[in-house]
Amino acid sequence: MTMRDPKSLIRIARESGESSEVEPLDLGARVRQLRKDRDWTLEQAAKQAGLARSTLSKIENGQMSPTYDALKKLATGLQISVPQLFTPPERAQANGRMAVTRAEDGQPVATVTYEHSLLAESLTRKKMLPYRARVRARAMEEFDGWVRHDGEEFLYVLTGVIRLYTEFYEPVDMRRGDSAYYDAAMGHNVISVSPEDATILWVTSLS
Repeated sequence: MTMRDPKSLIRIARESGESSEVEPLDLGARVRQLRKDRDWTLEQAAKQAGLARSTLSKIENGQMSPTYDALKKLATGLQISVPQLFTPPERAQANGRMAVTRAEDGQPVATVTYEHSLLAESLTRKKMLPYRARVRARAMEEFDGWVRHDGEEFLYVLTGVIRLYTEFYEPVDMRRGDSAYYDAAMGHNVISVSPEDATILWVTSLS
């Protein structure tokens, strides 16, 4: 096995055929972080990758420079591509998380104008806040002024017909399948204009 510096510069081929240099990376620390992000022990990660525990330990501690075959096994075990081993995320983020919310689930939060059901409630440090809402309001007068908050917002009509009021645009009627994306710092309110309460999906950015 040829020994080389684990922090050596790696050239990664792009889809365009071009290549770019990546800042020197401590491969061992990167592998250790990926393993810990998944809450895996050395034994679990080694088993996933099909490597000996001692081999993985040496890689993480910079005592061994893995062959390309070992790199492929590591990437497969960690469920990422080989280049991703050498390109850490630009900002810290959790890997491999998922939350399923059944139709009958969702933490309810009732207000005078809406009844929200928070989705993916079990996930912390989310970048988005998804929730289903039953629109009770039938007139703008039911709101205490405009709703405004940081971030961006996506709205998708699930049932019924709504009227979306925004601070800088004319009101727009929307029905099942219609959607809107807008800056949430702009005043906005939603009312139902169908006989029944409309339901909508809202996704709000948290950063």
